[in-house]
Amino acid sequence: MVMSVLFSFIFPPPPSLVVSGLTVISFMILINAFLSEIRGKHLNYSKFWNVNPSGKKQIKLPSKAGMLLLYTPALFSGLSSFFVFPHQGVRCDVLRSAVILHYFKRDFEVLFIHKYSGGITLESAIPITLSYFLSATTMVYSQHLTNGVPEPPINLFYPGIVLFVVGIIGNFYHHYILSKLRGKDEKEYKIPKGGLFGLVICPHYLFEIIMFYGIAFISQTLYAFSFAIGTTFYLLGRSYSTRKWYLSKFEDFPKNVKAVIPFVF
Repeated sequence: MVMSVLFSFIFPPPPSLVVSGLTVISFMILINAFLSEIRGKHLNYSKFWNVNPSGKKQIKLPSKAGMLLLYTPALFSGLSSFFVFPHQGVRCDVLRSAVILHYFKRDFEVLFIHKYSGGITLESAIPITLSYFLSATTMVYSQHLTNGVPEPPINLFYPGIVLFVVGIIGNFYHHYILSKLRGKDEKEYKIPKGGLFGLVICPHYLFEIIMFYGIAFISQTLYAFSFAIGTTFYLLGRSYSTRKWYLSKFEDFPKNVKAVIPFVF
C-alpha cells in the first residue's frame, strides 16, 4: 500500500547501487547534522564559526573564499552535465537548470550581497563542499537514469516549478534584507526586521526548504525527495540553534518569533 502510493508520484528507484547508496548515505548525514545542531555541535560557519573549539589548531578561511569553495564545485557539476548528458528531455533540463540557478545565486550572493564578520573552518568547509557537489551530481545523474522510464501517474512537474521560483526568490529577498542590517565596516549582529523576520528568525531557511521541495517535485526521483527531507531536518536544527543564539545575545529578542515555521517551530 505504502509503496503503491509512493510510486504514484516518484519514478521507481534506478537499478544503480551508487545512487541507492548515496540516497541512504546523504540522508543519514543530513539527519546526523540535524541532531548535532540540536545538541549544540555546530558546523563552523556564519555566527557559529568559532564555537565548539577542539584542542587542535584549525585552519580558518575568509568567509567569502570559504563560501565560494562551498558552492562553486556544485555549480560546475550542474553546468558540465549539459555536456556529459546533452539530450535528456524537458524534465531533466529543467531540473539541472534549477540546480545551476540555485548555486549560481549562491555564488552571486557571496560576491555581491552578503556581508561577513567571521569565517569558516576548513574542517567544516570540506564536508559541506563535498555534500553540495555530490548532491548536485547525484540529483542530475538519478534524473538521467529515468530516461525511457514511464512517467509517474501524478505529475508534480509544474507545481515544482512554482515552488522553486517562490523558494529561490524568497530566499534571495531575505538574504538581501540581512545584508542591509549592517552599515559599512560594521561587524555586529542585529535583530533582523522586514519580510517574514517578524514571524521567524530564519525565513531564508524556510524559503530554501520550499525551493528544495520544488526541485524534488520537478525531479520526482527518490533521491531528490530524500535530499529535500534531509535538508529540511538539517535546517530545522540550524534554525533552532540560531533562535537560541539570538535569545542568548539579545534581551529584547521577541519571544513570539519562531525559528523557521511561522507560529509552529
